[in-house]
Amino acid sequence: MSECQTKSCCAQPAPAASVTDLPSAHARSLVIRIDQMDCPTEEGLLRQALGRLPGVGELSFNLVQRRLQVAHSLADPEAILAAVRAVGMDPVVESAAGDSAALPGTVFRIENMDCPSEESLIRGKLSGMSQVEQLEFNLVQRRLSVRHSGPVAAIQDALSSIGMQAVVINAGQEGTSKAAPASRKRQQAMLAFGLAAAVGAEIIAWTTGDENWWPVILLSVLAIAMTGLGVYKKGWIALKNRNLNINALMSIAVTGAVLIGQWPEAAMVMVLFAVAEVIEARSLDRARNAIQGLMGLTPDRLSIRQEDGSWAELEAADVAVGALARVAPGERIALDGEVTSGQSSVNQAPITGESMPVSKTVGDKVFAGTINETGSFEYRVTAGHSNSTLSRIIRAVEEAQGSRAPTQRFVDRFSSIYTPAVFAIALAVALVPPLLLGAEWMPWIYKALVLLVIACPCALVISTPVTVVSGLAAAARAGILIKGGVYLEQGGKLRSLALDKTGTITQGKPEVTDILPLQGDAHAHLQLAAALADRSDHAVSTAVSRHWQAAELKVALAPVSEFEALPGRGTKGQVDGKWYYLGNHRLVEELGICNEKTKEVLSRLEGEGKTAVVLCDDKAPLLVIGVADTIRESSREAIAQLHQLGIRTIMLTGDNAVTAAAIARQVGIDDARGNLLPEDKLAAINDEIARFGAVGMVGDGINDAPALARADIGFAMGAAGTDTAIETADVALMDDDLRKVAQFIRLSRQAAVILKQNIVAALLIKAVFLVLAIAGSATLWMAVFADMGASLLVVFNGFRLLKVREARSQVSGQAGAGSNRRTLRAG
Repeated sequence: MSECQTKSCCAQPAPAASVTDLPSAHARSLVIRIDQMDCPTEEGLLRQALGRLPGVGELSFNLVQRRLQVAHSLADPEAILAAVRAVGMDPVVESAAGDSAALPGTVFRIENMDCPSEESLIRGKLSGMSQVEQLEFNLVQRRLSVRHSGPVAAIQDALSSIGMQAVVINAGQEGTSKAAPASRKRQQAMLAFGLAAAVGAEIIAWTTGDENWWPVILLSVLAIAMTGLGVYKKGWIALKNRNLNINALMSIAVTGAVLIGQWPEAAMVMVLFAVAEVIEARSLDRARNAIQGLMGLTPDRLSIRQEDGSWAELEAADVAVGALARVAPGERIALDGEVTSGQSSVNQAPITGESMPVSKTVGDKVFAGTINETGSFEYRVTAGHSNSTLSRIIRAVEEAQGSRAPTQRFVDRFSSIYTPAVFAIALAVALVPPLLLGAEWMPWIYKALVLLVIACPCALVISTPVTVVSGLAAAARAGILIKGGVYLEQGGKLRSLALDKTGTITQGKPEVTDILPLQGDAHAHLQLAAALADRSDHAVSTAVSRHWQAAELKVALAPVSEFEALPGRGTKGQVDGKWYYLGNHRLVEELGICNEKTKEVLSRLEGEGKTAVVLCDDKAPLLVIGVADTIRESSREAIAQLHQLGIRTIMLTGDNAVTAAAIARQVGIDDARGNLLPEDKLAAINDEIARFGAVGMVGDGINDAPALARADIGFAMGAAGTDTAIETADVALMDDDLRKVAQFIRLSRQAAVILKQNIVAALLIKAVFLVLAIAGSATLWMAVFADMGASLLVVFNGFRLLKVREARSQVSGQAGAGSNRRTLRAG
C-alpha cells in the first residue's frame, strides 16, 4: 500500500515560531526589519555573525518581508543590533519582547491612507513611540495593524496629529466602508466650483493678457481654497515630519507658482490634482472591493428549524453551529453545512470556480455563497457566518495583499531613492543657473517647480499592489486561492511540476479488483486486512474497508491493538495478540518474507497498472489484494496544458514503480518515480530544483508535506471547506481540477507582463518629463497630467487581470458529489 496514514488531520510544517512559541531557554524575542536582507546570501552572513554571540538562540528569517526574529536571553539586545551593523546592514527594531505574553494587537481602518506616501508618514510617526512594537500595513484595504503595549487612544491621537483618522476594526468586522452620500456630494460640489473658478481665471488672464489682475487673483485663490486646503494641510503635516510625499511636493509647487505670479496656472494645477486624486481613489476602490464584494453573495437571512419543529427566518450572523437550515430551489446558501436530507444540484462557482453544477445528497458539504439550483434540501450548519469557507477565502486573500512581491520590493527601494534625488535636482535647477551662470531667476524657479510635481513616485509605487490584488481576485473567482503576491509572481517562473498520484492524478477512490490468497483461509485473511484498513484513511485502505463492508455487513471486524501507520509502506497492528502487516511490495521486502509466488502475483497486478497490497504475518505473506484507481478525466488535459506552457511534469508516489509508470504513460507525464518515502519525495524535489530551477509540487497527503514545503510553490488539491489547506498552502485549488495549475501559471505570467509594463511606462513617463522640464518645454499643467495620468494608466492596466476569462469548465463526470467529499489532509 502507498502512503498509508492514520485518520488524523495533518498540516504542513508550521511557519516560524511567534514570540509566544519561543523555547524557554531563550525566552526573549527581537524582531527586526533589515531592508538590505533580500536573498540567502545575506541570510548566511547574518547566521554566521549572530551564531557567534552568546545568549542567541533560534534565528527565524523571512526574506520576503525582510524580517529577522531572534530568540535570545540577553538583557539588552544592543549586541545583536551591533552584530547586524557590523556586516553592513541597518536593523530597524519592529518588536522587542520578554517572556511575557504576546502584546495585544489592534487593527485600524484609516480612510485617507491610500498610497505609500501616507504609509511612510504613519510609519515615521508611530515607529518613534515606545509603546508601539510592530506595524503592518494593507494599503489596498486601508488597514493598519499595530502591536502595542500602551492604550489604543494614544495611537489614535498620534495618527490624528498627522491628519489620519483611525477607526478600530473589531474581529469579524468588515474592513471597508463607503463615504457618506452627503460628504461625497459636498466634495463634488467643491470640485466643480473650484474648476469653474480656475477656468474663469484662465479665460480672463488669456483675454486680458494680465495674470496678476485682481479678478484673476481672486478666482485663483477661490479655486485653490475650494480644492487645495486638504492638500496644504497634508503637505504641512508631511513637511513637519520630514516626509516628501505628493501632498508636500504639490503644496510647494503651487505656492512657488503663486509667488512668481503664475496665479491661473497655480489654480488649475491644484484643481487638476484634486480631480485626479478623486478619480484615482475611485479606481482603487474597485481593487478594494474585488474580493470583499464576494461577501454580498451570501444572503443575510435563512430558514432555521426551531425546537418545536417549526421554521423561522433568522439573521445568518445569529445562527449557531449545529442548527438545521432549509434551502429552496434557486436560493443562495447562507452558511456552510452538511446535507442531512434531500438532494439537489448546486452551483459552486463562487467557491471552487466549477462551471458545472455539482450533485449534492446526504452527507455532502455545501458552502455559503453557492446557489441551489434544482431540488430542496436541509443541512446542518457546520461553520458560523464569520468562519465560512467564503469568509476564510476573503480573509486569506486580504492577508495575502500584505505579502510583497519581489517586484514591489524593488519598486519600494527605487522610490526611496528617486524622490530625494529629483528633489535635489529641482533645488539645483532653481539655484545653480541664477547663482553661478547669471541666468534669470523666474524661468529656472518655474522649471524647478515642474520637477517637484514629477518627483512623486506614486504611479510607480501603486502599480504593483493594484496588479497583485487584481491577480489575487481573479484567481479567487476561479477557485484558486493564492496566499501572497510572491507566489503570484513566482508562478510564471516554474519550470518543473511534481505531482502526487493518488487523489491528484487519479480520483483517489480506488476499488478492489482482485483478491488472491497465498495460503490459508482467504475469507479470514480478508477480514484481517479489512480490520487494519479500517484504521487508516488512505484511499487504498478505504477501498479495502469499503469492499468488506459491502460484502459482509453482518460480520464485525476484529479489534486491532498497537496500530501504527508506516509512512510509504503500509500499516501494522495486533489482532488477538499476533502482529499483522498490510502494505505494499516495499514493506514485504523489508520484512524479509517476500517469496517467488508473491513476487509473481505482485508483478502481474502491477503490470496491469493496479496497486497491490499484501497482508502478512511475521512469517509469510497471506493474501494479495489488487486495487485499481481511475484517472481523473481532467488529468490528461491538465498535463497537456502544462506541456504547452513548457512545464516538465514528474510523478512522485509511494506506490510501486510499475504502477506509477503505467499511470504516467496514460496521462502523458514526463517522468514517474515510485516506492518513495516522504524523505525520497523531498530528495526528488531537491534534485528537480538543482536541474531545472523553480519547481512546484501538487499533493494532498501527509507524505507530501515535506515536498510541498520544500518546493518553490506548494499546491493543495481539493481545499474547499478545509481550514488546514486555506491556512497553510501556498496555492490552494478549491476543487480537484488539476487544470487550474496551468490556469494559475498563465495568470502569473500575465501578471508579470503587466507589472513590467507598468514599471516601464511609469519610469519612461517620468524620464521624458524630467528632460522636458530641464529643457523648459514642460509646464505645470503637463507635469500634473504626466504624474496623475501615469498613476491612472498603471491602475487601469493592472485591472486587466480582473477581466481574465480562463476556461473553467469541468467534465460532467467530475461534477458529482464525490469530488466534494474529500478532505485535504495536508496543505
